[in-house]
Amino acid sequence: MQTLVVFCHPSHESFNAAVLETVTQRLQSKGVEHRVRDLYGDNFNPVMTMSELAGYLDSPANRNALQTDVENLLWCDTLVFVYPTWWYGLPAMLKGWLDRAMLPGVAFHLPESERARIRPGLRHVGRLALFTTCGASWLQTQLMGAPGKRTIMRGVRHLCAPRLRCAYAAHYRMDFSTQRSRRKHLDNVAAKMDRLLK
Repeated sequence: MQTLVVFCHPSHESFNAAVLETVTQRLQSKGVEHRVRDLYGDNFNPVMTMSELAGYLDSPANRNALQTDVENLLWCDTLVFVYPTWWYGLPAMLKGWLDRAMLPGVAFHLPESERARIRPGLRHVGRLALFTTCGASWLQTQLMGAPGKRTIMRGVRHLCAPRLRCAYAAHYRMDFSTQRSRRKHLDNVAAKMDRLLK
């Protein structure tokens, strides 16, 4: 088992960092080889350049600017996202990573005819997890359509193995969290990671 953890939060003192620590502890306890892509810590640039856009469909040359990210995506069989939900969606940094790293010829294959469909490119990924925090309540997030969750748990999921095992946990109303609610969430994350890794 080989796990890529994509972490997106500007502060290593944040609760999201505690979630990341819980995830990596569970991976270590199971002896799972893993890599952490810390988007803020690694100073990832989420902005797609004009030259990248011009060569976006030119595979495999389109991999040159993000070779390490592409190698990580092709290496892993488990993909875990840890991030805060902002404005009901993904942080811009993470959306930029998806835009730039989930390339044609890597994450998906473009149709070869007008009637054909986009084909998944991450069929080797058999496990997908998303752990997030939300300022809004569960109900308010659902009323807004939960676009961040949908991007990962529907969009990315579609690119992975057909019988994908998934895990999801969100701490809602984060601004009103308590020590007890945060501990409960971390315990939930740990339990979901354990089930995912069976």
